[in-house]
Amino acid sequence: MKGFIEDANYSVGLLDEGTHLGNVIDNYVYEHTLTGKNAFFVGDLGKIVKKHSQWQNVVAQIKPFYTVKCNSAPAVLEILAALGTGFACSSKNEMALVQELGVSPENIIDISPCKQSSQIKYAAKTGVNVMSCDNEIELKKIARNHPNAKLLLHIATEDISGDEESNMKFGTTLKNCRHLLECAKELDVQIVGVKFHVSSSCKEPQVYIHALSDARCVFDMAGEFGFKMTILDIGGGFTGSEFQLQEVNHVISPLLDVYFPEGSGIKVISEPGSYYVSSAFTLAVNIIAKKVVENDVSSGVGKTGSNEPAFMYYMNDGVYGSFASKLSENLNTIPEVHKKYKKDAPLFTSSLWGPSCDELDQITENCLLPELNVGDWLIFDNMGADTLHEPSAFNDFQRPTVYYMMSFSDWYEMQDAGFTSDTMMKNYFFVPSCIQLSQDDSSFSTEA
Repeated sequence: MKGFIEDANYSVGLLDEGTHLGNVIDNYVYEHTLTGKNAFFVGDLGKIVKKHSQWQNVVAQIKPFYTVKCNSAPAVLEILAALGTGFACSSKNEMALVQELGVSPENIIDISPCKQSSQIKYAAKTGVNVMSCDNEIELKKIARNHPNAKLLLHIATEDISGDEESNMKFGTTLKNCRHLLECAKELDVQIVGVKFHVSSSCKEPQVYIHALSDARCVFDMAGEFGFKMTILDIGGGFTGSEFQLQEVNHVISPLLDVYFPEGSGIKVISEPGSYYVSSAFTLAVNIIAKKVVENDVSSGVGKTGSNEPAFMYYMNDGVYGSFASKLSENLNTIPEVHKKYKKDAPLFTSSLWGPSCDELDQITENCLLPELNVGDWLIFDNMGADTLHEPSAFNDFQRPTVYYMMSFSDWYEMQDAGFTSDTMMKNYFFVPSCIQLSQDDSSFSTEA
């Protein structure tokens, strides 16, 4: 695309007024149709800026520590570092990534519940002192390898609806906290705070009432042992919805005022991940194969009893690539057909599959789509979280290219907030994006 610096590790195209995400996707679909039809991402970094502004407007009293494993793309990390967020890391590599950006150790926490000794030693060597712990074995491992460690006791929090799938996989019980505090005292390890996490699948913000009450109990318990508690980490689970953020804030604000009031010396932090990046990335995939099946045949498409055909479409990306999270959770995006089709075009029962031919590689079990052809494109939005991984060796499909963009208005918003081009990192190259698609240019989007 014109306006992008080709010899940079990556570049960010500044979009002129009137040029939108759809124009960028149209342009790259056209280019990829001509050059190989590989899947690709478009990342709108302006949406990350907007999410940060939203966070500051709603929960300014809580400092975000971005969960790096959610999306560790350098462009994402750099813009978040410029915005002043902290970083929650789960591995040595993640710590190294953010430290290369000049992020101070005070703005990094190690949240892995199961740390290798080498990871703990690396944290000690580089000055990353704050880390979480939820059991005695982990506590002793940290004591052996990190003499300056400052621990957050990770307590378990249950969904009050009783949904076992929403219960925490990690975290200790309130009862066991006293034992861990005793062990920490004997080992001369500092306990400085409490961490809990409420799953994004939890639909009841009221669960924070129990979590904050438990956290206050642990703070009081730690005080009895002489520990100075200074950090409360309320974890992640923020979906990106402003309504959800406001709803959570409505529940926790009065409780924070009671349990951890301003002026008490308690720093409240959190670990948003998908909140920042999910909506910022859009994935375009190409249909590489197609099967016609009968609706009354169990084909993974579903049974409708209709005499109309059903379709199985195979795409050039799947669960062994950008849809890896589909193996553990439901897809939270609806595929959009890129080509134009008539409003009254018939819709058919369809299923979407990745390219591996593995029975697990099913992206969408049942959806209604117009009839598609090999070579057509599907667009998935909200694809910024847990998607930018190295592809599996299961097949030879390439890792999707990522194209970054930002509108001038979002760039000016960053400047107004005090982040000018001089404060941005050296790998950023902002250039005007010259996307001028005419009606003729978009003729590749033919009607079905």
